[in-house]
Amino acid sequence: MNKRSEPSTPADVQATIAQLWVYPVKSCAGLSLQAAELTRTGLLYDRAWMVVDSNGDFVTQRELPRMALIQPAFKMDELVLRAPGMLAFHLALSAVEAPTQVRVWDDELAAFDMGDLAAQWFSDFLGPDAPEALKRLRLARFDPAVRRLCSAKWTGGREAVTQFADGFGVLVTSTASLDELNGRLAQSGLAPVGMDRFRPNVVLGGVEPHDEDRFGPWRVEADGGEAWFDNVKPCARCPIPNIDPVTALSSPAVGDTLQTYRQDRRLDGAVTFGMNAIPLQGDGVVLRVGQRVAADWRF
Repeated sequence: MNKRSEPSTPADVQATIAQLWVYPVKSCAGLSLQAAELTRTGLLYDRAWMVVDSNGDFVTQRELPRMALIQPAFKMDELVLRAPGMLAFHLALSAVEAPTQVRVWDDELAAFDMGDLAAQWFSDFLGPDAPEALKRLRLARFDPAVRRLCSAKWTGGREAVTQFADGFGVLVTSTASLDELNGRLAQSGLAPVGMDRFRPNVVLGGVEPHDEDRFGPWRVEADGGEAWFDNVKPCARCPIPNIDPVTALSSPAVGDTLQTYRQDRRLDGAVTFGMNAIPLQGDGVVLRVGQRVAADWRF
């Protein structure tokens, strides 16, 4: 990417990184981090693994809410997965077993199968209560040689890539946006919800509710240089935020409440929360909680 010059005038918005999250296995629980390396596809190890059915089609909490109960952790050079009633599963970060083909929405991709032990672990935990077609599952690893392009319609023709995320490499929201939702839930006598329901990567502090919707390209003073991002598409919300990440049980409160104030004309009235972003600059720099963020409004 071309280097961006320092703006000659102060930014419209000054914020900080309040939280950083990665989701090593797509649709399983997230991991809150104090620091994360930025890559061209997003944060390092974000959605690098994915559960698939016997046909190679991706599987998420939409079909199997119990995926929310699978907790990841990094330990030395391993990804460690834990789930209720299961022994921990240790997976070397560099391990792959065999080439395979997988599908994420309309994208068919070459990937790596993670072997029979991983397949058995996921099938044992998720399969018993699953529909017949989802009782036998496998785990796939993204092939870094593959270039999975984000939608050029939303990137303005700029080339951006991601791994197994739904469509874009980075999801951005703010603590204020969640506070706004929780205030509305409280007015209805409902309990607050956590940020983990919305599965963001970067959570901003020091802004007003949903300010991220109106950001132009924004920068972070990161370790090793500046990181630049552009928020390119509002994040339309499926039923996953209705799933309690502690119990894997679903209730409609979150979606129903968002429906009252977050219908987005940019997506024909779909309910949105957060913005999909693409990295513009900063491959290899380290983002940290507390780093300063600057943005100008997009008009």
